[in-house]
Amino acid sequence: MPCQSSDELKALVEEARNCTKNGKVADYIPALGKAREDDLSIAIHYPDGRCLSAGDIEKKITLQSISKVISLALVLMDRGQDDVFKHVGMEPTGDPFNSIVKLETMAPTKPLNPLINAGALVVTHMINGDTVKERIQRLLVFVQELTKDATIRYCEEVARSEFETSYLNRALCYFLKQHKMIAENTDIEQLMELYTMQCAIEMNCLNLARIGLVFAMDGIDPQSGKQIIPADIARICKTFMVTCGMYNASGEFAIKIGIPAKSGVSGGIMGAVPGKFGIGIFGPALDEKGNSIAGIKLLELLSKNYKLSMF
Repeated sequence: MPCQSSDELKALVEEARNCTKNGKVADYIPALGKAREDDLSIAIHYPDGRCLSAGDIEKKITLQSISKVISLALVLMDRGQDDVFKHVGMEPTGDPFNSIVKLETMAPTKPLNPLINAGALVVTHMINGDTVKERIQRLLVFVQELTKDATIRYCEEVARSEFETSYLNRALCYFLKQHKMIAENTDIEQLMELYTMQCAIEMNCLNLARIGLVFAMDGIDPQSGKQIIPADIARICKTFMVTCGMYNASGEFAIKIGIPAKSGVSGGIMGAVPGKFGIGIFGPALDEKGNSIAGIKLLELLSKNYKLSMF
């Protein structure tokens, strides 16, 4: 079991915080550029309800790409594996998360996996509902169940900021629509509205650690005993987190840290240590791959000190 006390965790956070000076806050989404570069916090949520934390864990962050794992779980529950994987693949990529290159060279033209932007847009367009409002509400209800927090919403400022600057994602959508991976009757502006709301879902590190815990426990909420996510779908999501969850640094992350995890350009990282606990991290200074530079250092320290790697 890692960290017997919050004091141990605080010491690791302070050691990792030194890395923040080597990173940069994402500012291509203007609303994210307001974050403090030296922020770093972590929560670790155990099955028995205990939670260890360090840093300002109440500070809210938007999920960004972490939301891709949650929407994938929901769509797999709604549509089934056969339908979902007709439209998106299962393979990792060495390209940046927003790259269009593989779409142009693959036959058929299908996103390599659901955790790159192209694949996530395909998955989001499969969320059930007749309107953007119905579909984002469906996703929010799912997130609220995972976190046991009915107050969770999306940040309108961040959603609007992303919507107004998402030129490349629009291009990906039209390319995918041309190749019938996104349905022909899809209104791309409505899809972009839904996707930017999804990415702007807002929570704190404790909420994030609790979602990680549900995935770590094979989809079961350990407090209530309820199977929120079917075990096989939780397994699929964790596998994608290992192979694709840290953008094109996923292989190095698997070797150095070795747990299922998903990052977002807000600086969030959600970790799921199988059968043990969930982790939520916020550190907005990013490395060149788009991952929290101090968050990864913190996970390296935890994994080394407490032998977290599943490999």
